[in-house]
Amino acid sequence: MKRLTDNEIDYNLTTLKGWSLDDNESRIVKKYTFKNFKQAIAVMVKIGEVAEELNHHPDWYNSYNVLNIKLSSHDVGGLTMNDFELASRIEEIVAETNTKRPRMNS
Repeated sequence: MKRLTDNEIDYNLTTLKGWSLDDNESRIVKKYTFKNFKQAIAVMVKIGEVAEELNHHPDWYNSYNVLNIKLSSHDVGGLTMNDFELASRIEEIVAETNTKRPRMNS
Protein backbone atom coordinates (compact mmCIF):
# COMPACT_ATOMS: atom_id res chain seq x y z
CA MET A 1 0.00 0.00 0.00
CA LYS A 2 1.35 3.43 -0.90
CA ARG A 3 1.78 6.32 1.49
CA LEU A 4 -0.86 9.03 0.93
CA THR A 5 -0.01 12.56 -0.15
CA ASP A 6 -1.00 15.55 1.98
CA ASN A 7 -3.88 16.29 -0.43
CA GLU A 8 -5.13 12.70 -0.22
CA ILE A 9 -4.95 12.80 3.58
CA ASP A 10 -6.84 16.10 3.72
CA TYR A 11 -9.56 14.75 1.42
CA ASN A 12 -9.96 11.50 3.36
CA LEU A 13 -10.18 13.36 6.66
CA THR A 14 -13.25 15.18 5.32
CA THR A 15 -15.02 11.83 5.16
CA LEU A 16 -14.47 11.06 8.87
CA LYS A 17 -16.19 13.08 11.58
CA GLY A 18 -13.96 13.93 14.51
CA TRP A 19 -10.73 12.37 13.26
CA SER A 20 -7.68 14.62 12.99
CA LEU A 21 -3.97 14.52 12.28
CA ASP A 22 -1.73 14.22 15.30
CA ASP A 23 1.01 16.75 15.97
CA ASN A 24 3.63 15.13 13.72
CA GLU A 25 1.04 14.44 10.98
CA SER A 26 1.93 10.78 10.60
CA ARG A 27 -1.21 9.44 12.32
CA ILE A 28 -4.90 10.10 12.47
CA VAL A 29 -6.38 10.19 15.95
CA LYS A 30 -9.70 10.22 17.72
CA LYS A 31 -10.88 10.03 21.32
CA TYR A 32 -14.21 8.48 22.29
CA THR A 33 -15.92 8.80 25.65
CA PHE A 34 -18.44 6.08 26.47
CA LYS A 35 -21.06 5.63 29.17
CA ASN A 36 -18.87 3.25 31.19
CA PHE A 37 -15.92 0.85 31.10
CA LYS A 38 -18.04 -2.08 29.93
CA GLN A 39 -19.19 -0.16 26.87
CA ALA A 40 -15.64 0.96 26.03
CA ILE A 41 -14.30 -2.60 26.24
CA ALA A 42 -17.16 -3.98 24.13
CA VAL A 43 -16.28 -1.52 21.38
CA MET A 44 -12.59 -2.39 21.66
CA VAL A 45 -13.35 -6.10 21.17
CA LYS A 46 -15.37 -5.38 18.03
CA ILE A 47 -12.66 -3.08 16.68
CA GLY A 48 -10.09 -5.80 17.40
CA GLU A 49 -12.05 -8.28 15.28
CA VAL A 50 -12.15 -5.86 12.35
CA ALA A 51 -8.46 -5.02 12.79
CA GLU A 52 -7.65 -8.72 12.51
CA GLU A 53 -9.86 -9.03 9.42
CA LEU A 54 -8.05 -6.10 7.77
CA ASN A 55 -4.64 -7.11 9.18
CA HIS A 56 -4.22 -3.51 10.27
CA HIS A 57 -4.01 -2.79 13.99
CA PRO A 58 -4.53 0.44 15.91
CA ASP A 59 -2.34 1.98 18.55
CA TRP A 60 -4.79 2.61 21.34
CA TYR A 61 -5.35 2.85 25.03
CA ASN A 62 -8.29 3.24 27.30
CA SER A 63 -8.83 4.62 30.74
CA TYR A 64 -12.14 3.61 32.26
CA ASN A 65 -14.68 4.92 29.72
CA VAL A 66 -12.29 6.78 27.39
CA LEU A 67 -10.78 5.16 24.31
CA ASN A 68 -7.97 6.90 22.41
CA ILE A 69 -7.19 5.54 18.95
CA LYS A 70 -4.19 6.35 16.75
CA LEU A 71 -3.90 4.94 13.24
CA SER A 72 -0.80 4.84 11.08
CA SER A 73 0.82 2.46 8.60
CA HIS A 74 4.15 1.80 10.26
CA ASP A 75 5.58 -0.03 7.26
CA VAL A 76 5.41 3.14 5.11
CA GLY A 77 6.01 5.62 7.93
CA GLY A 78 2.76 7.49 7.43
CA LEU A 79 -0.84 7.14 6.36
CA THR A 80 -2.34 4.81 3.77
CA MET A 81 -5.87 3.97 2.73
CA ASN A 82 -5.71 1.13 5.29
CA ASP A 83 -5.84 3.74 8.05
CA PHE A 84 -8.89 5.42 6.61
CA GLU A 85 -10.61 2.10 5.96
CA LEU A 86 -10.11 1.06 9.58
CA ALA A 87 -11.23 4.48 10.85
CA SER A 88 -14.40 4.20 8.76
CA ARG A 89 -15.09 0.73 10.13
CA ILE A 90 -14.50 2.00 13.67
CA GLU A 91 -17.11 4.69 13.07
CA GLU A 92 -19.59 2.00 11.95
CA ILE A 93 -18.87 -0.09 15.05
CA VAL A 94 -19.39 2.83 17.39
CA ALA A 95 -22.64 3.77 15.64
CA GLU A 96 -23.91 0.17 15.83
CA THR A 97 -22.88 -0.31 19.44
CA ASN A 98 -25.02 2.49 20.79
CA THR A 99 -28.39 3.83 19.89
CA LYS A 100 -27.05 7.06 21.35
CA ARG A 101 -23.61 7.92 19.96
CA PRO A 102 -20.90 8.45 22.56
CA ARG A 103 -19.57 11.91 23.17
CA MET A 104 -16.67 12.48 20.81
CA ASN A 105 -13.61 14.53 21.62
CA SER A 106 -10.71 15.30 19.28
